Amino acid sequence: MKWTFPILIAGVMALVPAVAPAATVDNQAEQALMRALADEYNAEAFYAAVIETFGPVRPFSNIIEAERMHASALVDLMRGYGIDVPPNDKLGAQAVVAEVPATLKEACLMGVEAEILNRDLYTKDLMPAAAGYPDILRVFGGLQAASENNHLPAFQRCAQMN
Repeated sequence: MKWTFPILIAGVMALVPAVAPAATVDNQAEQALMRALADEYNAEAFYAAVIETFGPVRPFSNIIEAERMHASALVDLMRGYGIDVPPNDKLGAQAVVAEVPATLKEACLMGVEAEILNRDLYTKDLMPAAAGYPDILRVFGGLQAASENNHLPAFQRCAQMN
């Protein structure tokens, strides 16, 4: 009888993994995270190309930092779910540099369009795809709100002033 309890404990402990497994997401949520990261990477690359062309002008110089923080939040989520994180291969890519227009006003108008598309991407595609993952939805909601409430108005003001 005195050996029963230790043997029972040892048997139960054998069922408990030494390290808790990483949480997993379904393919739809994983693809939503990948699309979100690709969108943030593309925005960072375009804004970097605008800054390279026109100098550290606002709002690009501010918003590029926000895009980097957005990407970082997504990377943290992805790593938490064991998803491989690709590098931002768009930075400095000739195709992105070629998209930079001739004037700052046009760049601001492109920023307006990009932030509207970003907001809609989160609202219509990414957030529904991540339903059931409150942590992902919290991050997606914050990124969508940043596009709509911060970035979009900044680019609209930029377009009006230039």
